[in-house]
Amino acid sequence: MRSAQTQTVTQEKVKPQVKVSPHSTQSKALEKASKDYEAVIGIETHVQLNTLTKAFCSCPYNYGSPPNTSVCPICMGLPGALPVLNLKVIESAVKVGLALNCKLSLNSKFDRKQYFYPDLPKGYQISQFDVPIATSGYIDLDLPLEFGGGHRKFGITRVHMEEDAGKLLHSEGGSYSQESSIRFSMVDLNRAGVPLLEIVSEPDMRNGIEAAEYAAELQRLVRYLGVSNGNMQEGSLRCDVNISVRPIGQLQFGTKVEIKNLNSFSSVSRAIDYEISRQVLLHSQGQDKEIVQETRLWEEGAQKTVTMRKKEGLADYRYFPEPDLPGVFLTTDYVDGIRNSLPELPETKRRRYEKMGLSMQDVLFLATDMNVAEFFDTTITKGADVKLATNWIMGDIAAYMKNEKLTINEIKLTPQELAELIASIKDGTISGKIGKEILFELLAKGGTVKGLIEAKDLVQVVDPAEIEKWVEKVLSENPKQLEQYRGGKTKLQGYFAGQVMKLSKGKANPGLLNKILLEKLNAKS
Repeated sequence: MRSAQTQTVTQEKVKPQVKVSPHSTQSKALEKASKDYEAVIGIETHVQLNTLTKAFCSCPYNYGSPPNTSVCPICMGLPGALPVLNLKVIESAVKVGLALNCKLSLNSKFDRKQYFYPDLPKGYQISQFDVPIATSGYIDLDLPLEFGGGHRKFGITRVHMEEDAGKLLHSEGGSYSQESSIRFSMVDLNRAGVPLLEIVSEPDMRNGIEAAEYAAELQRLVRYLGVSNGNMQEGSLRCDVNISVRPIGQLQFGTKVEIKNLNSFSSVSRAIDYEISRQVLLHSQGQDKEIVQETRLWEEGAQKTVTMRKKEGLADYRYFPEPDLPGVFLTTDYVDGIRNSLPELPETKRRRYEKMGLSMQDVLFLATDMNVAEFFDTTITKGADVKLATNWIMGDIAAYMKNEKLTINEIKLTPQELAELIASIKDGTISGKIGKEILFELLAKGGTVKGLIEAKDLVQVVDPAEIEKWVEKVLSENPKQLEQYRGGKTKLQGYFAGQVMKLSKGKANPGLLNKILLEKLNAKS
């Protein structure tokens, strides 16, 4: 985080407002007080890289493996074991730095961050301190329409490489002796040494929604880049939020509080809104000195933050250069090679979709999941109409995936066949109703549009004489409704059209059907 003297807030134009937590019993007082304060929010995000081996040894890491089954002398911190840097970690860091529009450090180094915790076997963490691999970047995102919409640009202070610690497994109870039964913790070192990127934002966010969307955009980014699966529930993407509150117009920051234990984007938003309310209330009651620099935990069940520990300062970590690892030296050719290999990123994709004439709602839906975006793009390259392809994907296909709990990669429908289906409806080969029937068959069982049309004899009837016979049959079988229509109840046209479609088994051309039907309905008896 930058100091108050060097802060440059990238948020513009829109005056930020503090959101009052609905859980507070003093909501009216808070609502009044909140108009006089603004929140200043920054996020430290740890992204676990999906390299085949750990950062400094050859141990693999697989989430959910039995405890202490992916360990070696290096990641256990045994005396005499020396680290060897995994070059894929550097490649991933450069990819993320470039994607976040950062300035890359061609010469950087590793440092030792000293602290004691039971899951840190060496007594220090290999990290980067004063010369991180990337600095001074930014990320663009679009807020969902349900949250007011709008474009945001948040600064990125730095991106640095480091290793993860192990994990403590807490037991509810266990007997160490016959006389006592006490609670204890066990250490699993499978995760120790797993490569991480820490991405530190500028303090540019002003409410929980902005912070949650920033975190979600980072998740999209690392997934698009292929450097991490970004699964919060597995700990592959972890967010620590820093919040302070200050009177609107004041440049100096308030006292910063860190919040941990945030395992979903919604918990990020709710925890921030609660903490803002807590700090605003203390300010409004003249008790702002009770806001101390500390780390707090978000309790999901109680929907509140609680004190965990007093926050350490930088001096406590006693950083110094890592003596067992050489410096990291990048060439411009190496960086340019990675730059040229980057895929189209979420922000670029959203802008391209906008230029195609899609609404922001469509844009956000398609670009959020890179597999959905790839399916859409491939469908378009096969000649499908942009808006029709969007409607099919966002409508019936999305509903089917939700009901069946499938991803777009797991359905049987291919982009080629979706394009073929859209073309068949557009050129009148089949009706929209028949198209839906074919779609669900393709989603569940696969196959081809042409094959299903031929096998089930689904070609749309465009012979006026044939359609006229169906219309005359329906009218002759419904004399009462015909009389009512000619008496002024013209809405019955839909009823007659439905009966003709039923008789034709959905094969009558809708345009031709309505034309002939109107002529017959309005003919003099």
